[in-house]
Amino acid sequence: MQLNKIYWALHILLLLLMIDDRVLAQDSIVIHLWKNGAPGFENKKDEPEQAKDWWVRNIHNPSVTVYPASKENNSGTAVLICPGGGFQNLVFNSEGVEVAKYFNSIGITAFILKYRLFRRDSALYNPSHVKQDVFRAMRLVKCLAAQYEVDSNKIGIMGFSAGGEVAGWLSYHFSDKNYINPDMVDQLNAKPAFQILIYPGPLVVPDSVAANASPTFLLAANDDVCCSEPVVKLLQMHRQSKVPVEVHIYAQGNHAFNMGKRSTLLSIKAWPARMKEWLIDNRWLAVKN
Repeated sequence: MQLNKIYWALHILLLLLMIDDRVLAQDSIVIHLWKNGAPGFENKKDEPEQAKDWWVRNIHNPSVTVYPASKENNSGTAVLICPGGGFQNLVFNSEGVEVAKYFNSIGITAFILKYRLFRRDSALYNPSHVKQDVFRAMRLVKCLAAQYEVDSNKIGIMGFSAGGEVAGWLSYHFSDKNYINPDMVDQLNAKPAFQILIYPGPLVVPDSVAANASPTFLLAANDDVCCSEPVVKLLQMHRQSKVPVEVHIYAQGNHAFNMGKRSTLLSIKAWPARMKEWLIDNRWLAVKN
């Protein structure tokens, strides 16, 4: 019992140290995944990111940007968001900030992941580094759950395009360790309560879907030459494994329609409502009178 108390005291101290290192940015909070930088790349942690218009790049100190739900509207659910960008950029505003603000509007706390871009920085990184980032991020979010009044059993993951691949690397391989020099954060289970994949890239497709995989929401446009086929394959795998899945394939929309705001198609503009309905039907979000 005494050792358990010491463990959790140290655990809380570690989190306080990490949170004190945060950077305030308007209505959000940035928390780096590792206090001293990514393992093996600590010397790059102070390199500034680059950002312009729709993209962010030069990510060497991975982080989560927190958008807390308001106290009056907080459902206790949270989502870790993985923006897309082909591992060349992060589509941070349209597939991160806009998504987080939508979740906040329905009572969900959002954490946007800035992961390393192995195709842009191929001399430094490969997919294994991105996997370290997303596994660490989910565990860190679970550590922070109480601070943001989130139920640690109601934390899901969401990804767009390449970010859908990142989310799937966690959701379909949640029992992997994917860490170097583990600390107390890494002791937590990385499995998400649910996953939401929006036009996910082909790297998301696993060899098989385990029977205990997370319930899943899949969405893409049929005319998306890149990313409609992965959705069809995942649907078949989920059905074979009897893992709950909901799928929406729209006739038109192509790729990268984000939250639908820029589309002229009514179906694409309305797709977030389908996701909200799924969250309510599965009791991650309460019905409001």
